[in-house]
Amino acid sequence: MKTRLLLWLAAPALLFGLTALLGAAKHAKADAQDDDAAITKNRLAFVKAFHRGDAEALAALWTPDGDYMDESGRDLKGRAAIEKAFTAFFAENKGLKLRIDIGAVRFVTPEVAIEDGTTDVIPPGGAPPNRTRYTIVHVKRDGQWLLASVRDAHFTPETNYERLRGLEWVVGEWADAGETGQTAHLSFTWSENQNFLVNTFATTFKDISLASGTQWIGWDPDAKYIRSWTFDSHGGFGEATWAQDGDKWVIKAHSVLRDGKKVTETNIVTRVDADTLTWTSRDRTVDGKRRPDIKAIKMRRVQ
Repeated sequence: MKTRLLLWLAAPALLFGLTALLGAAKHAKADAQDDDAAITKNRLAFVKAFHRGDAEALAALWTPDGDYMDESGRDLKGRAAIEKAFTAFFAENKGLKLRIDIGAVRFVTPEVAIEDGTTDVIPPGGAPPNRTRYTIVHVKRDGQWLLASVRDAHFTPETNYERLRGLEWVVGEWADAGETGQTAHLSFTWSENQNFLVNTFATTFKDISLASGTQWIGWDPDAKYIRSWTFDSHGGFGEATWAQDGDKWVIKAHSVLRDGKKVTETNIVTRVDADTLTWTSRDRTVDGKRRPDIKAIKMRRVQ
């Protein structure tokens, strides 16, 4: 009875505390949205001022004591120095366009945010753009977001190897000996400069070749995902897209057989451990007609 009484007495205070916490969270979320919108507004103002060649408006987006280090390492301190540098830049370069691609904006504190991304300065007449990486420290002063520090750096695009390194574990020889005497064999190697993974595959039955072919796996810089191209010894060919899901790779494939029939399937390669993988195939169709799924086939690394 005493315990119930204490809970009954405490209930209003707990309810008030919970309501206050929910209200504070809602207010904090609204503030974060306002801050993000303010930084976005400054970004748009920067692009517009750049297109106008307005050095004064650009410099006004910095704090009075802000700094800017360009790609060459030149360090400008204060609005006056920044405005002077941009005035000279615009006098020598007419008709430039600016594109900003945001990587991420992180709020370190309610008054400090760090932004990373890339910029493309596009000359008139179809000349190639100059791309740089940037890091910006935004600060909130007297309710206004301004640029405290901007750093530009030379842009080096990520290599195809970096894009494909999640598949590096598969490099080597893999084999599966089926119960019927049929043997599947895979061999993954890196191409020159590690821009592609090359898979040479073959299926045999009692030393008689049933099928073989080659598959090239690479990064598609236009579509922004991993893609593969496959050519088999019977004259068929196909392509697929690859997506990682934890230890699994989901491969959505489309191919054309030598007789013109169209095949679709979703293949799943799973890394069981360093020396074991499984391969399954589902959603299989030939000219639109469903085909049975292929259950998991276990393959082991050939030492």
